[in-house]
Amino acid sequence: MALHPVVARVTERIVERSRASRAEYLARIDAAARRDRPSRDALACGNLAHVFAAAGPDKANLRNGVGASIGIVTAYNDMLSAHQPMEQYPSLIRMAARNAGASAQVAGGVPAMCDGVTQGRDGMELSLFSRDAIALATSVALSHDSFDAALCLGVCDKIVPGMLIGALAFGHLPVIFVPAGPMPSGIPNKQKAAVRERYAIGEATREELLDAEGASYHAPGTCTFYGTANSNQMLVEVMGLHMPGSAFIPPNTPLRDALTVAAAEQVLRITALGDDYRPIGHTINEKAIVNALVGLAATGGSTNHAIHLVAVAQAAGIVIDWDDLDALSRATPLLARVYPNGSGDVNQFHDAGGLGFIIEQLLDAGMLHADILCVHGGNMRQQAMRPELDGTTLKWADAPTQSSDPSILRPLAEAFDKEGGLRRLQGNLGRAVVKVSAVTPEHRGIEAPAKVFESQDALIAAFKAGKLEGDFIAVVRGQGPRAIGMPELHKLTPTLAALQDRGQRVALLTDGRMSGASGKVLAAIHLHPEAVEDGPIAKLRDGDRIRIDSETGTIDALVPEAEWNARTAQRPDVSKHHAGMGRELFGLMRNNVGNAETGACSLFVKDVQA
Repeated sequence: MALHPVVARVTERIVERSRASRAEYLARIDAAARRDRPSRDALACGNLAHVFAAAGPDKANLRNGVGASIGIVTAYNDMLSAHQPMEQYPSLIRMAARNAGASAQVAGGVPAMCDGVTQGRDGMELSLFSRDAIALATSVALSHDSFDAALCLGVCDKIVPGMLIGALAFGHLPVIFVPAGPMPSGIPNKQKAAVRERYAIGEATREELLDAEGASYHAPGTCTFYGTANSNQMLVEVMGLHMPGSAFIPPNTPLRDALTVAAAEQVLRITALGDDYRPIGHTINEKAIVNALVGLAATGGSTNHAIHLVAVAQAAGIVIDWDDLDALSRATPLLARVYPNGSGDVNQFHDAGGLGFIIEQLLDAGMLHADILCVHGGNMRQQAMRPELDGTTLKWADAPTQSSDPSILRPLAEAFDKEGGLRRLQGNLGRAVVKVSAVTPEHRGIEAPAKVFESQDALIAAFKAGKLEGDFIAVVRGQGPRAIGMPELHKLTPTLAALQDRGQRVALLTDGRMSGASGKVLAAIHLHPEAVEDGPIAKLRDGDRIRIDSETGTIDALVPEAEWNARTAQRPDVSKHHAGMGRELFGLMRNNVGNAETGACSLFVKDVQA
């Protein structure tokens, strides 16, 4: 199938824009590759002795240069449901490596905070920067330079992007990502959302809310809504970094264990020591990044990836921006409706045909690049295959050719929408992103007066005081990465949804983030320049009329030009957000972070030349 012209055009302009930085990156990683002997053989005797000192059954192989060595980077912890199932993965991986005449060691762990725990709390202001900390921790884990391949065990919001950024610094290594899978479905998501909205307006008790939340988040595995964590799994699949069909296999099942073993066996086949070398720095190329952007649009994925994918691409020497995202989203049909964009969860999505069906549909339409260097040894067609067990033997079947539930998953000819779920906005207020896949057409544009707040708590207090009457656009500023670390403002979702359900026309405008779980209220987010950099949002006053139009991609303050130009920015005071709950340790990141469209990343700072 020929490439769709928009996919071809966007890919070409990314290649051209990235030519110099990509060439520099590839030269660096290619120079680091060793093809004659295992990497650890380059170590001096004292260095190598430290590597095998505690290796037990693997000691002889590590000492004598027998077989490749896998470095395991793990986000395991037993507080977070998504990562708790990974406790036993290293044992499975070591067994698989030994059976193949190789070895595996846990190279290091990375932090794995949960936005579901920190939402609305001070700790949420560390959330985005935890991605950069995870990238650093991944780099530290692999810096011993004794590994020939790596397996990254991670699932959730900042963990997978952070691991990707860190692994790409070691782009000469083949890397496979190993997920844990979603927990069983709990109460219906619409029921949970209804209780949240009732609680927001004082019609449900805390005990009712806790019962609903506990029935939703109730077992080991990833949360089952299609937020950032599950969007991560989709992206890793369409970029070719999973064993095929791995994303949504439940934890603690024979099939999940078989896929973990298969990942260990496969990563040993694609090291530089063999004949099918597939380093991550070559797997993640311009085509893989375009696949990720298309997959995000086709499935109505998380807005957080409008930030994360830019940072991941930059780690591989690739330069993308929101114009690329917008062009691809407008050309990509919306093929899935998974909560919060629909009623079904990711388990029901998987049962209906899942990512295999999506990948096949997009390949048939020329919307994905088939010829990327997938870690499983094939191309994107094979990535669509579905794993299954024949007794104890892992096999792959062809992807489903039909959806078993058209309310969740549809073919191209019956797409939910002719365009994807994310769009770029621009105008005299700057540039922003909006997710429209869960927003009904009549709510995708608004012109209304501004109500300006310096925090989400201030907005909620105004709601409780009965001050949010009529139509309005809630402006919540001082929330950007340089201000306070760009926390998600997910606490606003039930309040704004309740107002919209009352018949008010409402929307959100912020230099902060919402969430992968952002829903039916129009939200223009990630706005830059941000308020603490004297961005135009800092000029807004209560009552200013604002127009947000996701169809035309515009966002403007409708203030007379002379008055607008004469105004000075009112920079918010965010000093109280810079200490407590560990925030005092992240000043270096706040001071060096880029804007949202460049990935809101603090890592890509040029060294000062002597």
